[in-house]
Amino acid sequence: MKQIPDKSFWQLWNISFGFFGVQIAYALQSANISRIFSTLGADPHNLSYFWILPPLAGIIVQPIIGVLSDKTWTRFGRRIPYLFIGALIAVLVMCLLPNAGSLGMGVSAAMIFGLFSLMFLDTSINMAMQPFKMMVGDMVNEKQKGLAYSIQSFLCNAGSLVGYLFPLFFAYIGIKNVAPEGVVPDSVIYSFYIGALILILCVIYTSLKVKEYPPEEYAEYHGIKHEEKQEKSNVFKLLAKAPKVFWTVGLVQFFCWAAFMFMWTYTNGSVALNVFDAPTVERLVNGVQRIVLDTKSNEYQDAANWVGMLFAIQAIGSVLWAIAIPQFKNRKLIYALSLILGGIGFISVFFIHDKYLLFVSFLLIGCAWAAMLALPFTLLTNALTGGHMGTYLGLFNGTICIPQIVAAALGGSILHIFTKTGQVSPEVNMLVIAGILLFIGACCVSLIKEKVHDIQ
Repeated sequence: MKQIPDKSFWQLWNISFGFFGVQIAYALQSANISRIFSTLGADPHNLSYFWILPPLAGIIVQPIIGVLSDKTWTRFGRRIPYLFIGALIAVLVMCLLPNAGSLGMGVSAAMIFGLFSLMFLDTSINMAMQPFKMMVGDMVNEKQKGLAYSIQSFLCNAGSLVGYLFPLFFAYIGIKNVAPEGVVPDSVIYSFYIGALILILCVIYTSLKVKEYPPEEYAEYHGIKHEEKQEKSNVFKLLAKAPKVFWTVGLVQFFCWAAFMFMWTYTNGSVALNVFDAPTVERLVNGVQRIVLDTKSNEYQDAANWVGMLFAIQAIGSVLWAIAIPQFKNRKLIYALSLILGGIGFISVFFIHDKYLLFVSFLLIGCAWAAMLALPFTLLTNALTGGHMGTYLGLFNGTICIPQIVAAALGGSILHIFTKTGQVSPEVNMLVIAGILLFIGACCVSLIKEKVHDIQ
């Protein structure tokens, strides 16, 4: 089998540069969705349910994208067309979603509009994100994959940093950070607009700079014989033939992504109550009188902006840790250590009531996030050969989507239990659970078996 030649740093950089823009979009979504739906009038006990549809759509769409892109070849490449289409859809939805409360619709209609916008946004972001991981698998040799995915992790977290800080920045320069009931503040709306612009510019850059291997050259590099090209891929057969790493890394992924789903869903409420002392109001929800956060209050909106700052601190921690990860020869050790540090960060939030001390917590959480972005795909793509790279990576996205679906489905019920115990800030308990999940994930890392010749 012909070996893929080494690439320069900047060639590796160009393959992943568009990830910077995609991650700005993802950061804006993850940091502001709970804020948007709370502002529209959602019951905080039901916030997790708003997150079920996006990963449910992703678990269907990603394998399809993988299978189709494996069989695609155009003058623009095999993965890049899907990257471009996903980015265009994401840009459109990013301009619509934050305006859900400004289109003259009632609360229920605005919720439905926002929910379907969220579904399309998450699906399109994933559609744009997956090709970057596939292109590394297609175009980078085993020796350089660790570096390539670390560059991707760096750009991902740099994009997160920008996306998380946008609302805080716009509020700082005088853009309105509060709005009438049921309307999303201008600071959030403008953040989505600028994020959409950066996304499409970054994707255009990668599309112009990266030339994917044509089919014959790709077949030589990946040991694909003529008869394999004619073979029809069946996802169930491929799953049955999947290397053990696919399943063991997937098990670790389950606990990691469930933990971060809890973070994205409940950090806003946790920080608002536990640190900013946001006021509460009584509201009739589904025929039941509930005490919920006053999302119109300055305290709540200030807390929501501070969550953007905390997520930015997490991104800084991820950027720094992503630089350190390739220095460790034992990938399993650094994977487990990263998750343990993240678990400590989540649990520490329970004990902290000072907004600046939370920086330490989220720096530690960033260590786990950096490992989650880089190491699973390095371990998996090094274990894959043949012409089904995209299909396997699409199927592997299920290890990201399924835990999110489970966490979203169970989150509301768990929160109800904590609320009944009389806790002042029940949402913070969800972050404790997130920490425990990362500890379990760290234990599961021991089940992963790397290819011996891959360890440098």
